[in-house]
Amino acid sequence: MVKNWLITGGCGFIGRNLIKKLVEEGGHFIRVIDNLKVGTRDDLSMVCHWHEIPLNQIGQAGKTDKSVELVAGDILDPELALTACKGFDVIVHLAASTGVPQSVENPRMDCEINVTGTLNYLEAARQNDIKRFIFASSGAPAGEVEPPIHEELPPHPVSPYGASKLAGEGYCSAYYRTFGVEAVVLRFGNVYGPYSGKKDSVIAKFIKQAMAGHTVEIYGDGTQTRDFIYVDDLVSAVYKAATYTSPLTSNLSSPTSNIGGEIFQIATNREHTVNELADLLKEELKKQCNIEMAITYGSPRQGDVQRNFSDTSKAQRVLGWKSLVDLKTGIEKIVQWFADNTPPSLAE
Repeated sequence: MVKNWLITGGCGFIGRNLIKKLVEEGGHFIRVIDNLKVGTRDDLSMVCHWHEIPLNQIGQAGKTDKSVELVAGDILDPELALTACKGFDVIVHLAASTGVPQSVENPRMDCEINVTGTLNYLEAARQNDIKRFIFASSGAPAGEVEPPIHEELPPHPVSPYGASKLAGEGYCSAYYRTFGVEAVVLRFGNVYGPYSGKKDSVIAKFIKQAMAGHTVEIYGDGTQTRDFIYVDDLVSAVYKAATYTSPLTSNLSSPTSNIGGEIFQIATNREHTVNELADLLKEELKKQCNIEMAITYGSPRQGDVQRNFSDTSKAQRVLGWKSLVDLKTGIEKIVQWFADNTPPSLAE
């Protein structure tokens, strides 16, 4: 059983949802590595009770009566990675520079965080004999291809973000095939759900803008498509990948009875346009909050692909996972969460 979890970026949106699931399940020890530049201590407090460990007092996993530890540190610090990962069963590497616009604006920073940061924690897994490593990737490495995206497509990233995630995937493959680290790549769809108040992804951004009385801007004509996955479904996939113990099947390319070196598309296998999404949000914001969401259209965004959705059959076949929450239900849930957790004075 996986009992000791090291989660980078654990104060962020996905990390907190994963921690919430683990704490509710019980029996786990969790150490969070986060530089607190986006997620904060208060954010982590929304999902669990935790205890902060100074950098010079980091011990081995589970040697405490606390179930969640926070270490405030940067994934670009290789010595921290080596020290902090001792005694863990799995590393879930969520910390990253996320999103296309930031990577277009500063490709070097995107590369340093997403490539060097990933390498640091793969090396920590190798040095500390941690067998399972879960890497959060996306559909961006595939680039502009005819969807649905699947695991065997040759990658042609459009954005620097896609390139840096592809490099991370490459290091995961190399660390499995050279060093035996069971690195598993999960390519996330467009994730949304509770605790996304600081996210700038499309669903969270549109809701925040509408609640603040601002006009929502759609880049391009809104016909571009994405695969929107509710965070509970995504967390379920992370958990299944981290705890997978089934024997080898003919569906895997790995030479041993694990899922090391494998890539899985984690999405809904459904394609929705941004216009469809906006219509659902507009309807739900009116119904739940009596808010009229105003929409305008702007120029297409550099680095974005036009169509994007995933074939998730491999994850279903191998991991026994599939998404359960459809977009309409998910939008109802996320609007309700923002309605319950957004102060009336919201202005950003």
